[in-house]
Amino acid sequence: MLRARFCAPEEIIAGEPNDKLRNTVQTETGIAVTADNLEVARSAETILIGVKPTIVLAVVREIAPVTEGKLVISLAAGVRVRNMESVSDACLMRAMTNTPTAILRGATAIARGARTTPDDLARARTIFDAVGVTVEVNEDQIDAVTALAGSGPAFVYTVIEALAAGGIKTGLPTEVAAVLATHTVLGAAQLAAETGKSPEELRRMVVTPGGTTAAGLTAMAERNTSEGLVAAVEAAAARGQEMAREFVK
Repeated sequence: MLRARFCAPEEIIAGEPNDKLRNTVQTETGIAVTADNLEVARSAETILIGVKPTIVLAVVREIAPVTEGKLVISLAAGVRVRNMESVSDACLMRAMTNTPTAILRGATAIARGARTTPDDLARARTIFDAVGVTVEVNEDQIDAVTALAGSGPAFVYTVIEALAAGGIKTGLPTEVAAVLATHTVLGAAQLAAETGKSPEELRRMVVTPGGTTAAGLTAMAERNTSEGLVAAVEAAAARGQEMAREFVK
Protein backbone atom coordinates (compact mmCIF):
# COMPACT_ATOMS: atom_id res chain seq x y z
CA MET A 1 0.00 0.00 0.00
CA LEU A 2 2.94 2.31 0.63
CA ARG A 3 4.42 1.46 -2.78
CA ALA A 4 1.06 2.27 -4.37
CA ARG A 5 0.95 5.55 -2.43
CA PHE A 6 -2.45 4.46 -1.18
CA CYS A 7 -1.69 6.01 2.18
CA ALA A 8 1.15 7.54 4.16
CA PRO A 9 3.20 5.50 6.66
CA GLU A 10 1.68 7.38 9.58
CA GLU A 11 -1.76 6.10 8.54
CA ILE A 12 -0.78 2.47 9.12
CA ILE A 13 -0.32 0.64 12.41
CA ALA A 14 0.67 -3.03 12.62
CA GLY A 15 0.66 -5.61 15.36
CA GLU A 16 3.75 -7.86 15.50
CA PRO A 17 4.76 -9.97 18.53
CA ASN A 18 8.37 -10.58 17.45
CA ASP A 19 10.66 -7.82 18.79
CA LYS A 20 13.27 -8.11 16.06
CA LEU A 21 10.75 -8.15 13.22
CA ARG A 22 8.77 -5.32 14.79
CA ASN A 23 11.85 -3.11 14.89
CA THR A 24 12.81 -4.04 11.33
CA VAL A 25 9.35 -3.23 9.96
CA GLN A 26 9.24 0.09 11.76
CA THR A 27 12.73 1.09 10.59
CA GLU A 28 12.21 0.05 6.96
CA THR A 29 8.68 1.37 6.43
CA GLY A 30 8.11 4.17 8.94
CA ILE A 31 4.76 2.72 10.00
CA ALA A 32 3.81 2.40 13.66
CA VAL A 33 4.31 -1.12 15.03
CA THR A 34 3.21 -2.49 18.38
CA ALA A 35 3.09 -5.83 20.14
CA ASP A 36 -0.47 -5.06 21.30
CA ASN A 37 -3.23 -6.16 18.91
CA LEU A 38 -5.82 -4.25 20.92
CA GLU A 39 -3.88 -1.03 20.33
CA VAL A 40 -4.02 -1.69 16.59
CA ALA A 41 -7.73 -2.44 16.68
CA ARG A 42 -8.52 0.68 18.69
CA SER A 43 -6.49 2.92 16.38
CA ALA A 44 -7.49 1.62 12.95
CA GLU A 45 -10.70 2.16 11.02
CA THR A 46 -10.04 -0.94 8.91
CA ILE A 47 -8.27 -3.99 10.34
CA LEU A 48 -6.55 -6.59 8.15
CA ILE A 49 -5.85 -9.91 9.84
CA GLY A 50 -2.77 -11.47 8.25
CA VAL A 51 -1.94 -14.41 10.51
CA LYS A 52 -1.87 -18.19 10.12
CA PRO A 53 -5.34 -19.78 9.84
CA THR A 54 -4.82 -21.67 13.10
CA ILE A 55 -4.88 -18.44 15.15
CA VAL A 56 -7.34 -16.29 13.19
CA LEU A 57 -10.27 -16.98 15.51
CA ALA A 58 -8.11 -16.31 18.56
CA VAL A 59 -7.09 -12.92 17.16
CA VAL A 60 -10.65 -12.02 16.15
CA ARG A 61 -11.80 -12.94 19.65
CA GLU A 62 -8.93 -10.96 21.24
CA ILE A 63 -9.79 -7.71 19.46
CA ALA A 64 -13.58 -8.19 19.62
CA PRO A 65 -14.07 -5.76 22.57
CA VAL A 66 -12.88 -2.81 20.44
CA THR A 67 -14.02 -3.76 16.91
CA GLU A 68 -17.83 -3.71 17.11
CA GLY A 69 -19.07 -2.15 13.88
CA LYS A 70 -15.54 -1.83 12.43
CA LEU A 71 -14.48 -3.42 9.16
CA VAL A 72 -12.28 -6.44 9.81
CA ILE A 73 -10.90 -8.34 6.80
CA SER A 74 -9.32 -11.76 7.21
CA LEU A 75 -6.62 -12.70 4.69
CA ALA A 76 -6.44 -16.33 5.80
CA ALA A 77 -7.48 -19.47 3.98
CA GLY A 78 -9.96 -21.87 5.50
CA VAL A 79 -11.58 -19.76 8.25
CA ARG A 80 -15.21 -19.02 7.41
CA VAL A 81 -16.84 -15.64 8.03
CA ARG A 82 -19.66 -17.20 10.04
CA ASN A 83 -17.13 -18.67 12.47
CA MET A 84 -15.48 -15.28 12.93
CA GLU A 85 -18.89 -13.63 13.31
CA SER A 86 -19.69 -16.07 16.12
CA VAL A 87 -16.94 -14.53 18.28
CA SER A 88 -17.10 -10.87 17.20
CA ASP A 89 -19.61 -8.12 16.38
CA ALA A 90 -17.28 -6.55 13.81
CA CYS A 91 -18.25 -6.18 10.14
CA LEU A 92 -16.26 -9.17 8.93
CA MET A 93 -15.16 -9.98 5.40
CA ARG A 94 -12.62 -12.25 3.76
CA ALA A 95 -10.05 -11.43 1.11
CA MET A 96 -7.82 -13.92 -0.66
CA THR A 97 -4.90 -12.24 -2.36
CA ASN A 98 -1.43 -13.34 -3.48
CA THR A 99 2.24 -12.40 -3.26
CA PRO A 100 2.34 -10.26 -6.45
CA THR A 101 0.54 -7.57 -4.43
CA ALA A 102 4.11 -6.68 -3.36
CA ILE A 103 4.69 -5.27 -6.88
CA LEU A 104 1.11 -3.99 -7.34
CA ARG A 105 0.19 -6.97 -9.56
CA GLY A 106 -1.98 -8.81 -7.08
CA ALA A 107 -5.11 -10.80 -7.87
CA THR A 108 -7.59 -10.55 -5.00
CA ALA A 109 -11.06 -11.91 -4.39
CA ILE A 110 -13.24 -10.49 -1.63
CA ALA A 111 -16.26 -12.11 0.01
CA ARG A 112 -18.91 -10.41 2.11
CA GLY A 113 -20.07 -11.35 5.57
CA ALA A 114 -23.56 -11.14 7.04
CA ARG A 115 -22.88 -7.62 8.36
CA THR A 116 -21.02 -6.25 5.33
CA THR A 117 -22.40 -2.87 4.22
CA PRO A 118 -22.05 -1.27 0.77
CA ASP A 119 -19.52 1.13 2.31
CA ASP A 120 -17.50 -1.80 3.67
CA LEU A 121 -17.47 -3.45 0.26
CA ALA A 122 -16.40 -0.23 -1.46
CA ARG A 123 -13.61 0.31 1.08
CA ALA A 124 -12.31 -3.23 0.64
CA ARG A 125 -12.32 -2.83 -3.14
CA THR A 126 -10.45 0.47 -2.88
CA ILE A 127 -7.74 -1.12 -0.74
CA PHE A 128 -7.13 -4.13 -2.97
CA ASP A 129 -7.57 -2.26 -6.25
CA ALA A 130 -4.55 -0.21 -5.15
CA VAL A 131 -2.33 -3.29 -5.28
CA GLY A 132 -3.76 -5.14 -8.31
CA VAL A 133 -7.13 -6.34 -9.56
CA THR A 134 -10.11 -7.21 -7.35
CA VAL A 135 -13.15 -9.41 -7.93
CA GLU A 136 -16.06 -10.19 -5.64
CA VAL A 137 -17.07 -13.81 -5.07
CA ASN A 138 -19.41 -15.71 -2.81
CA GLU A 139 -17.63 -17.11 0.20
CA ASP A 140 -18.24 -20.66 -0.95
CA GLN A 141 -15.99 -19.84 -3.92
CA ILE A 142 -13.07 -18.64 -1.78
CA ASP A 143 -11.47 -22.09 -1.63
CA ALA A 144 -11.27 -22.08 -5.43
CA VAL A 145 -9.78 -18.58 -5.33
CA THR A 146 -7.25 -19.73 -2.74
CA ALA A 147 -6.22 -22.56 -5.03
CA LEU A 148 -6.07 -20.51 -8.22
CA ALA A 149 -4.86 -17.05 -7.15
CA GLY A 150 -3.38 -17.73 -3.73
CA SER A 151 -1.45 -20.90 -4.59
CA GLY A 152 -1.22 -20.10 -8.31
CA PRO A 153 2.06 -18.15 -8.17
CA ALA A 154 3.82 -21.27 -6.86
CA PHE A 155 2.44 -23.25 -9.80
CA VAL A 156 3.61 -20.54 -12.22
CA TYR A 157 7.09 -20.53 -10.65
CA THR A 158 7.19 -24.27 -11.29
CA VAL A 159 6.36 -23.61 -14.95
CA ILE A 160 9.12 -20.97 -15.16
CA GLU A 161 11.55 -23.39 -13.54
CA ALA A 162 10.62 -26.12 -16.01
CA LEU A 163 10.90 -23.81 -19.04
CA ALA A 164 14.35 -22.72 -17.87
CA ALA A 165 15.37 -26.34 -17.33
CA GLY A 166 14.31 -27.10 -20.90
CA GLY A 167 16.42 -24.22 -22.14
CA ILE A 168 19.43 -25.50 -20.17
CA LYS A 169 18.99 -29.03 -21.53
CA THR A 170 18.98 -27.67 -25.08
CA GLY A 171 22.20 -25.73 -24.62
CA LEU A 172 21.52 -22.36 -22.95
CA PRO A 173 23.54 -21.08 -20.00
CA THR A 174 21.63 -21.22 -16.72
CA GLU A 175 21.42 -17.45 -16.29
CA VAL A 176 20.24 -16.91 -19.87
CA ALA A 177 17.59 -19.62 -19.60
CA ALA A 178 16.28 -18.19 -16.32
CA VAL A 179 15.93 -14.66 -17.76
CA LEU A 180 14.25 -15.85 -20.94
CA ALA A 181 11.85 -18.17 -19.09
CA THR A 182 10.83 -15.51 -16.57
CA HIS A 183 10.24 -12.80 -19.15
CA THR A 184 8.49 -15.15 -21.55
CA VAL A 185 5.90 -15.90 -18.87
CA LEU A 186 5.72 -12.24 -17.84
CA GLY A 187 5.24 -11.05 -21.42
CA ALA A 188 2.71 -13.74 -22.28
CA ALA A 189 0.64 -12.90 -19.19
CA GLN A 190 0.77 -9.17 -19.93
CA LEU A 191 -0.32 -9.78 -23.53
CA ALA A 192 -3.26 -11.83 -22.31
CA ALA A 193 -4.23 -9.12 -19.82
CA GLU A 194 -3.96 -6.23 -22.27
CA THR A 195 -5.57 -7.83 -25.32
CA GLY A 196 -8.38 -9.64 -23.54
CA LYS A 197 -7.94 -12.52 -25.99
CA SER A 198 -8.50 -16.05 -24.76
CA PRO A 199 -5.50 -18.35 -24.20
CA GLU A 200 -6.70 -20.40 -27.17
CA GLU A 201 -6.67 -17.34 -29.46
CA LEU A 202 -3.23 -16.28 -28.25
CA ARG A 203 -1.89 -19.80 -28.65
CA ARG A 204 -3.07 -19.89 -32.26
CA MET A 205 -1.08 -16.70 -32.89
CA VAL A 206 2.11 -18.58 -31.97
CA VAL A 207 1.51 -22.00 -33.51
CA THR A 208 2.50 -22.81 -37.09
CA PRO A 209 1.30 -26.27 -38.24
CA GLY A 210 4.26 -28.61 -38.30
CA GLY A 211 6.49 -26.01 -36.60
CA THR A 212 8.46 -25.88 -33.39
CA THR A 213 5.60 -24.69 -31.16
CA ALA A 214 3.32 -27.45 -32.43
CA ALA A 215 6.00 -30.02 -31.62
CA GLY A 216 6.35 -28.62 -28.10
CA LEU A 217 2.59 -28.58 -27.49
CA THR A 218 2.37 -32.18 -28.65
CA ALA A 219 5.01 -33.15 -26.09
CA MET A 220 3.08 -31.31 -23.38
CA ALA A 221 -0.14 -33.09 -24.33
CA GLU A 222 1.60 -36.48 -24.28
CA ARG A 223 2.75 -35.78 -20.72
CA ASN A 224 -0.62 -34.41 -19.58
CA THR A 225 0.88 -31.06 -18.57
CA SER A 226 -2.45 -29.22 -18.61
CA GLU A 227 -4.14 -31.95 -16.62
CA GLY A 228 -1.40 -31.70 -14.03
CA LEU A 229 -2.02 -27.98 -13.52
CA VAL A 230 -5.77 -28.54 -13.29
CA ALA A 231 -5.14 -31.24 -10.70
CA ALA A 232 -2.90 -28.89 -8.71
CA VAL A 233 -5.70 -26.31 -8.45
CA GLU A 234 -8.22 -29.00 -7.51
CA ALA A 235 -5.93 -30.41 -4.81
CA ALA A 236 -5.31 -26.96 -3.34
CA ALA A 237 -9.05 -26.22 -3.30
CA ALA A 238 -9.78 -29.54 -1.59
CA ARG A 239 -7.20 -28.73 1.09
CA GLY A 240 -8.87 -25.35 1.63
CA GLN A 241 -12.18 -27.11 2.24
CA GLU A 242 -10.50 -29.44 4.72
CA MET A 243 -9.01 -26.45 6.55
CA ALA A 244 -12.46 -24.85 6.77
CA ARG A 245 -13.69 -27.92 8.63
CA GLU A 246 -10.67 -27.82 10.96
CA PHE A 247 -10.91 -24.15 11.99
CA VAL A 248 -14.41 -23.93 13.42
CA LYS A 249 -13.69 -23.14 17.06
